[in-house]
Amino acid sequence: MKTFSSVLPQMVSLGLALLVVGSGCSLSPRFNQRQDGNRAFIAYWPPVESNGKLRLAVKDNIDMKGRVTSAGSEYLAKNRAPAAADAPCLAIARERNVYIVGKANMSEFAISPSGFNQYFGTPPSPLARWRKLIPGGSSSGSAMAVTSGLADVAFGTDTAGSIRAPAACCGIVGLKTTFGLVPLKGVFPIDPKHLDTVGPMGKDIAHTVQGMELLQGGFASRYAAARAAKPSAAGIRVGRLRLKGTGRKIDEAVDRSLAQAGFQVIELGDRVREQWEQANKDGDRVAAGAAWISDHKYFDKPGVSAATKSVLLVGKLSYETGYRKSLARRAEWQRTLRKVFGKVDFIALPTIQSTPPLLLPSARTGTLEIQMILLQNTVPVNLAGNPALAVPIPLRHSSVRVTSLQLVGSPRSEAGLLNAGRLVEAAVKKE
Repeated sequence: MKTFSSVLPQMVSLGLALLVVGSGCSLSPRFNQRQDGNRAFIAYWPPVESNGKLRLAVKDNIDMKGRVTSAGSEYLAKNRAPAAADAPCLAIARERNVYIVGKANMSEFAISPSGFNQYFGTPPSPLARWRKLIPGGSSSGSAMAVTSGLADVAFGTDTAGSIRAPAACCGIVGLKTTFGLVPLKGVFPIDPKHLDTVGPMGKDIAHTVQGMELLQGGFASRYAAARAAKPSAAGIRVGRLRLKGTGRKIDEAVDRSLAQAGFQVIELGDRVREQWEQANKDGDRVAAGAAWISDHKYFDKPGVSAATKSVLLVGKLSYETGYRKSLARRAEWQRTLRKVFGKVDFIALPTIQSTPPLLLPSARTGTLEIQMILLQNTVPVNLAGNPALAVPIPLRHSSVRVTSLQLVGSPRSEAGLLNAGRLVEAAVKKE
């Protein structure tokens, strides 16, 4: 969990950074004329309705031959050469003649957890009909492409929660894969040595399985085997992690979904919670420091947004202070999780601690990034390198009727995670 005190250094740093760089944003963001109406795409290629092919959206930090990889940045969109080759993670999709509907919108350089993009526009979450909510980042366009029905599946990237947070904010399924499982060559980097991953997003478990099959050949067979081994939830042990600061209705929704599915629920104690909290702090510092390492060369480039600059300045401070010590504790955190997974099959907790915040003009100054640092429960999974699944579940007595359950697994347990997600999905549909 991210307590106020755990992120206070980042918040203070971000506030100082905002004073340094100023807002620097026009009142009306400029939009690429090729995008669709809901800002899900940086480039959109509508398919022929009758072609019958699976429609795939690809986040625009993944190289596609002949296309500029903008990573959500005005500067890169205008100054980067088209990619000479596809990223290897697209190989299976190309072999199977999947129809790529477009390059999905995203936060600039993939470092904004809110999903805000000054230049290409920010796709609002669809979960509140009369209010604009943040889409979550950085894979905001990938999530919106799926939830709007413009894509069957989407590829996103996840360094600190960038698949799971948008999945939670947009009411879809998102899978963060095991670190190292999917090749990262041709993917715009934040931290390819420790944190970066590529994963699928879909409107439901079945489509997310299809997306995973496009990233790892033979995955459908592994998923079928996981279903056969655990056809019901009765034999699956789930460790319930409770974090301070979580909304009561959110926790109730998670507990209700686990009970409806029929898992064996085992409460995880304060010791695991405390270790999770430390991993949150460490993961935040590592991710922020890595963003500075990878992207500081763009800090003074024309068109880079004030919000992005503020995040980079926080990263600079993190790199110069706690980065190395936080990274050194990574192995200890991995050992902790191995012990936990000796007792349970999966860990369950909310993906985010509340409903998505409002998408307000203040997003231009980076204030939404502070909110999402506080709300997302994703970073410790990236620090460990484990896989995790975000599954939409009903939320009662709220204007936003959907929240998200996060299931965390041991390394390379993606098939089992998706099977557990299938059981949750089937159970909550009965509400």
